[in-house]
Amino acid sequence: MATSNITYVGELRTVCMHLQSGTEILTDAPTDNHGKGEAFSPTDLVATALGSCMVSIMGIKSKDLEVDLKDSKVSITKIMQSEPRKIAKIKVVLDLSIATSDKNKIILERSAMTCPVLLSLHPDIEKEVVFNWK
Repeated sequence: MATSNITYVGELRTVCMHLQSGTEILTDAPTDNHGKGEAFSPTDLVATALGSCMVSIMGIKSKDLEVDLKDSKVSITKIMQSEPRKIAKIKVVLDLSIATSDKNKIILERSAMTCPVLLSLHPDIEKEVVFNWK
């Protein structure tokens, strides 16, 4: 079964529909590549998916540890290279708004580093990950 449908709506924009939920995401080419930058670009979504996946995997593990990650934040910085045009680096900063043991922190950090998106990214893409514990 398909995961999503994508419609090109012109002017370097697409509408992406998640078939199971009906949720839509609009994409737009970035301003440095002929777009208006008025929505996520496809490469923004790749970088954002990394952070979302990492904190989601941590959320799954946190249930086992009886730790609540609610209100934790993830900041993503995507760095492109020009030739060939592709993602060169993704910086992920996880600001985790919880107090927990050092052991739990290690378990959660290791869990994040096993997220499927991280494991699926090409090895040439540099990944810089920072965990900030409150």
